[in-house]
Amino acid sequence: MRCSLKRSLATAISLFLFLLIMNLASWHHEDLVMNDVRKWAKTVGLHNIATHWTVYSLRKFINATNTLNISYDYLAGLPPLQKKFLTLGLCSIQRMRQNYLLDTLTSIFEQSSEEELKEMVVVVHLTDTDHKWNSQMALEIARRFPDQLHQRNVVVIHTPLEYYPPLEGLKRNFNDPEERVRFRSKQNVDYAYLMNFASNLSTYYLMIEDDVRCTKHFLTVIKRNLASQEGTSWVTLEFSKLGYIAKLYHSTDIPRLARFLMLFYQEMPCDWLFVHFRLLLTQKEEIRFRQSLFQHVGHYSSFQGTLNKLKDEDFEEDFSKIPDNPPADIITDIGTFQDYTPSKAYSSVIGYFWGKAPSAGNSFTLLFRQAAPIFRIQIYTGSQEYPDCYLHEGLVALGTYKSHTSRPRCANYIPIGHFAKGNFDKQNLENSTTFDPNCVHILVTNTQSDSLIISNISIWIKPKA
Repeated sequence: MRCSLKRSLATAISLFLFLLIMNLASWHHEDLVMNDVRKWAKTVGLHNIATHWTVYSLRKFINATNTLNISYDYLAGLPPLQKKFLTLGLCSIQRMRQNYLLDTLTSIFEQSSEEELKEMVVVVHLTDTDHKWNSQMALEIARRFPDQLHQRNVVVIHTPLEYYPPLEGLKRNFNDPEERVRFRSKQNVDYAYLMNFASNLSTYYLMIEDDVRCTKHFLTVIKRNLASQEGTSWVTLEFSKLGYIAKLYHSTDIPRLARFLMLFYQEMPCDWLFVHFRLLLTQKEEIRFRQSLFQHVGHYSSFQGTLNKLKDEDFEEDFSKIPDNPPADIITDIGTFQDYTPSKAYSSVIGYFWGKAPSAGNSFTLLFRQAAPIFRIQIYTGSQEYPDCYLHEGLVALGTYKSHTSRPRCANYIPIGHFAKGNFDKQNLENSTTFDPNCVHILVTNTQSDSLIISNISIWIKPKA
């Protein structure tokens, strides 16, 4: 990061206080309030709080229930007639060296099944100031993807420049050159108008960039991971570690995020603003999944064509290598350190279980909510930071629920193998038990002095014929 954690936290707190002021139920002494707002804005460097703004206009601007009043140019395709499950949104401009947009769209459509395509729409926001390029690119998309346009799986739009705020004479925060400030400020507005357009098209919204390739059946994986977050409160789910690729939102939050970007468009790059937005909505930690579903493929940046070879090491293109991890409850008698809870070992979100030094006979058991035809189990223990905290000796067994009990309880364990250097990986397990197992049981077979980290448990179930 280009700024310290302390500075980021201070900015987030400042933004929170500002939004709190904006949402006060009663507004007494408007002139005094506006003076306080302008003083606050000055202290954090927000010089563009217009002098003619009133408390009413600020409240209206920040109102999260309304979309921005923008008229868009439809360059190709039309929005879907019915609300979809997912919108994929991306902005694209003319690049100096190489354009990747068509390859990105090809990857999205080729890596999705017909059933998956019925549940999604792709919104392409062409934001170049060269109208000829925008028209030519829209025509090329129409030529390349006629079926997707006909089925309303893709719509190409453009926002007229007349709707953009000033892009010259902006503040040079972080000592960025003027051209860089102009580029990133316009990009914030590009994203805001894209989100504004897409806010009512689907239940969820996924932001991607125009130079990525996708995991096969990425929509199915996203659905599976959403199920794992059921009952939790989240603002942003992340399916890539790079930049602003593969960040998922509830569509109900999108109008508010669009207005947030517009309000602070000249302050900092978009990926920093998105972090502040998440913090303001009280999601303190990032929720990023172990397998990234989108890989950055561009070699040259959209800004001045500079070399950019960033790659996501966690990208998994092969769908078969992404575990199913059917829903399960966890029981263990191993003591837990702090918040390194047992569920983190089985979660698709990055994290791990950290337990106190186990004794022989201690166990860690997954109790499936429904019997599962397991054909592969992979378990990793230890970590790079604490390499000695692995399971020194242990075995894995499959079990079924004991009958005539009021609470689920596993019994009839069938051992399927031992850990080797702290890891376990075994396939072709579908015939290991007479019935589909209800449980996966990790048993410690020898007392150890080192604590135990179970970093990841991955389970694959046999596909239905």
